[in-house]
Amino acid sequence: MDPATESFVAHRNLLFTIAYELLGSAADAEDVLQETWLRWVGVELETVRDHRAYLIRITSRQALNRLRTVGRQRETYVGQWLPEPLLTTPDVAEDVELADSVSMAMLLVLETLKPTERAVFVLRDVFALEYDEIAQAVDKSPEAVRQIAHRARSHVAARRPRGVVSPTEAKGALTAFRRAVETGDIQSFLDMLAPDVVLIGDGGGVKQAVLNPIVGADRVGRILSAGIPQYVGALTTELIHLNGAPGLLLRLDGEIEQVMAFHMLDGQITGMYVVRNPHKLERLEQETTLLR
Repeated sequence: MDPATESFVAHRNLLFTIAYELLGSAADAEDVLQETWLRWVGVELETVRDHRAYLIRITSRQALNRLRTVGRQRETYVGQWLPEPLLTTPDVAEDVELADSVSMAMLLVLETLKPTERAVFVLRDVFALEYDEIAQAVDKSPEAVRQIAHRARSHVAARRPRGVVSPTEAKGALTAFRRAVETGDIQSFLDMLAPDVVLIGDGGGVKQAVLNPIVGADRVGRILSAGIPQYVGALTTELIHLNGAPGLLLRLDGEIEQVMAFHMLDGQITGMYVVRNPHKLERLEQETTLLR
């Protein structure tokens, strides 16, 4: 490979991870990488001291530009918007900070940040870039970046779900749901719901899903009690690595019907995330490698 291609390929997984964390969409992240490549091949490499830093800067700028555009588009999204789920490699879960940063729960928190705040938070707190590097990527002074980082960090801390989810606990809850789908006996799963559990569904206006978050064990339980029996014996289920954590993939007639992820606290399910929008399920037949 020529030097430009070699550098780009060497850092591609890192660049994709940055773009995905900034956008919450693998499709948009791929578009950003294409734009990054087109700009990269026009650079005189002999003038670039650090290829990795330069590529990160291009990717961050392109992702930030796209984030401002998709943010306006998501205002007209039908129902609740959830990040595009990824089938991740098992090693992602071993990097606790990376796994947390790409979880459904965390990506939803990042959605509440302004575009520049999100970029600064991700580049600093997830990828540990220096303030000077981030300043070049977001066209701000280093001092301004410090202030933005502090503001974004406080915003995230106030909104992120409490506790670190144990993979064992999450797998146990998903196994209980899996058993409910296979047998129709859902009581053992309902017993795991926290009193203030929140169910969020994303059908994108294409598939049926709850249009607004459903809050409370009683309300969530009623919806599940009415819905699950319809699919007993029809759905096949598979435990997978979803966004760096245990997840559940459900198929109907061999086709991916939906994926589920849970957030838990002290052994109880506090968050349920269900993605049914078929446009967001297209990458789930292949693993995506994420890197820091």
